[in-house]
This record gives sequence, C-alpha cells and structure tokens, in this order.
Amino acid sequence: MGTRNLPESIRALSSLSRVDYVDYFTLPVDADATPEQWARAMFGDVPNVAEQLIWRGLLGFRLSRGPSPDTVGGWRIAERGEDWIRLEAVSWFLTGNLLVRATDGRVSLGTFLRYDGLLGHGVWPPLSAVHRRLTPGVLRDAAARIGDYVRRP
Repeated sequence: MGTRNLPESIRALSSLSRVDYVDYFTLPVDADATPEQWARAMFGDVPNVAEQLIWRGLLGFRLSRGPSPDTVGGWRIAERGEDWIRLEAVSWFLTGNLLVRATDGRVSLGTFLRYDGLLGHGVWPPLSAVHRRLTPGVLRDAAARIGDYVRRP
C-alpha cells in the first residue's frame, strides 16, 4: 500500500485538472465483486457519523443525504469503467475524487484532491496524516463485509 510510483494510467482516471494531493492504497482480496460493490462496502449508501464529521464538517463537502443509486456514501458517482468507479464531491475550498478499482485479485482506493482555496492548503495537509493511517483499515473492513454487497445467484 502507498503512493510511490503511481502509474499515469491510474492518475488519468481522476477528473481533476490539477491534483494537489494523491494517495493510492491496494489490498489483495479473494472476493469477486464490482468496483461499485467495493465502494459501497467501504462507504455504505450514506455517510456514517464519523464520515459526516470529517467530510461535511471539516472538509465542507456537499454530499447527498439519502440513499441513491447515483451516490455512494453521499459522494456522486461520476464515472465508471470495467474495473473502476470514480466518486466526486466538492466544497468551497476542495474538490475530491475517490477512485475504487477492483482487478487481478486486488482492491484499491485512491484519493485525489485539488485545493480550490488557501484553506485547502492549510486544512488538508495535517488531516492527510490521519487519512493515510485510516485508509488501510477502510480496505480491510470492506474486505470483511464485501459479502453483504455481492449479489448472490
């Protein structure tokens, strides 16, 4: 897990014209699930209390409040490919993409941020250390509950 040597093919999946922060974590998995199923296993249909505190409270992201087939964890599903899905959210000082990729026995979560104001430069860097500590657990927790999100025949 980590961000060194992130391939340009992964960076290109972001919709941001400029990326000020990026990280990308990968976990080997046995489950065969779609990227959307993995995203829902990570973030649910609506943000939980902790996610609301961080995403809405600290980062000011405008998120959907109710469950919808067009959102995951309140983030808008912006685009998807065969092995990836990109979620997007904006605030008055940040624009974010969450990229979930599921391929070759691995699930990955990438975070791409653009600072849209001076506050972004001040708020995110200290929070990024906490984010990098928590993200591997988000992947492990999703792997533990992915069976709840995979449709069975």
